[in-house]
Parts: sequence; structure tokens; C-alpha cells
Amino acid sequence: QVQLVESGGGFVQAGGSLRLTCAASGRTSSVYRMGWFRLAPGKEREFVAAWSKGSTYNAVPVKGRFTLSRDTAKNTMYLQMNSLKPEDTAVYYCAADVSYSGTLENADDYEYWGQGTQVTVSS
Repeated sequence: QVQLVESGGGFVQAGGSLRLTCAASGRTSSVYRMGWFRLAPGKEREFVAAWSKGSTYNAVPVKGRFTLSRDTAKNTMYLQMNSLKPEDTAVYYCAADVSYSGTLENADDYEYWGQGTQVTVSS
């Protein structure tokens, strides 16, 4: 089992920044990939960014604005979000999986999920 807890969401004006944190516990040594997804009202869950062994990947809508990083000693993953836009408003979820199969951007390939943190960007 892997437990994930997100934090860092909030309310910010367009152009502002936030940093989300995902703290992992449990079988963290078995984690093969971790990612960020978001869910906005009336929309489907959307891939944001993820890492796997040796690589990171950002979705096109956030490239150049969002940066994923990790502190392996703390079993923590971060999402630095800059130049935020109103369309970034969503609940952001951290996800993890221990399987070698699957893809970074497919939410169905992640078994473990956090509770989510709300990000609201005003225009």
C-alpha cells in the first residue's frame, strides 16, 4: 500500500504561482511512477505531469509553466505552477503506481490516489 497526501492548493490571481506537495508513505520504495492529474467541473480528469524511473513528462497545456520535482529523501513530489490561468482551476490529485506496465499519462494505470487539493485561479 502507498498513501498519498496532497497540500498546497489555494486561491490565486491569474499570473500567480502555487506549489503543490504530494507526500508519500508506505511502500514508497516500490513506486515506479507518480503523477499529477486534475479534475475541473464539467470536464474529464486530465493528465498534468508525471515521472517514471529516469524521466519526467509534462502535458502540453502546462509545458513551460508547471515543473515537477521530487525529494526522494522525503518521499515527496512537488508541482511548481507558474503563470497560472483561470483554466488551470481544478482539483489536483497526486497518483502513484508500483507496476512496470502502463503509461505515465493514463490515469487508469495508477492504483494509488490522494484526496486532492483545490486550486482556484481568478481572472
